[in-house]
Amino acid sequence: MKAIIIAAGMGSRLEHMTEETPKCLLPVNGKSILQHQLEAYRAHDIHDIHVVKGYKQEKIRLPDLTYHLNEQYESNNILISLMHAESAMDDAFMASYSDIVFREEVVGDLKHSDGDISVIVDTGWKSQYDGRTHHPISEAEKTIWNEAGDVKEIGKIIDHPEDAQGEFIGLIKFTKKGAETFTRFYKQAVQEFSGKSFVRAKEFQKAYLTDLIQYMINHGVEVQAVCIDRGWHEIDTIQDITRVRSTMSGDSTP
Repeated sequence: MKAIIIAAGMGSRLEHMTEETPKCLLPVNGKSILQHQLEAYRAHDIHDIHVVKGYKQEKIRLPDLTYHLNEQYESNNILISLMHAESAMDDAFMASYSDIVFREEVVGDLKHSDGDISVIVDTGWKSQYDGRTHHPISEAEKTIWNEAGDVKEIGKIIDHPEDAQGEFIGLIKFTKKGAETFTRFYKQAVQEFSGKSFVRAKEFQKAYLTDLIQYMINHGVEVQAVCIDRGWHEIDTIQDITRVRSTMSGDSTP
């Protein structure tokens, strides 16, 4: 199993903190966000790790990683950024946003899921938005699944937000078959929607990963929800990193 970390974005909502430093390198409890992720992956024998970089790409130079460069990071979004590592999608892989830290156990839960495409969703998500005024709950990638655990709706904007059962944390797994399905639907979407709106994105170039996941679900692809109750943190604003540093002080896990 491989891992792909999407780390091309500018992290502008962290203001001065990311003027000279990519978001993934910001320190949390003595380690960068990226290092926290690497340790979680490696704890489960995932050592073939790829990083898609863009903003301040020259600063990201940790050893024993394979790098991919998204030079148009300012004009595209997470989905297209991830696809810069398409060459690594020839077998099973996990992919993660670069602004999250998560317990090693979260990787284990995902690794042992039996779906061809599986997403980690946090069922204890709502309480973490208390007082989080700079990143309100409306921006959560909300998720709804059925009794069998099959995801039916996913994204920041969904048809029935009042029924959301959890939040997609930005960590997903594909088996070899799932990877083939994912890349096939991506190419299909490029052909059909390039220069047009796509699912919830106003233009395909700005699509989120969850837009393609929803697109696949709409076409009958099964996506499995793997539920956790906390065990992770998102770091998107100064308010977030202040809170997370306080929460994790003296502890190496989220």
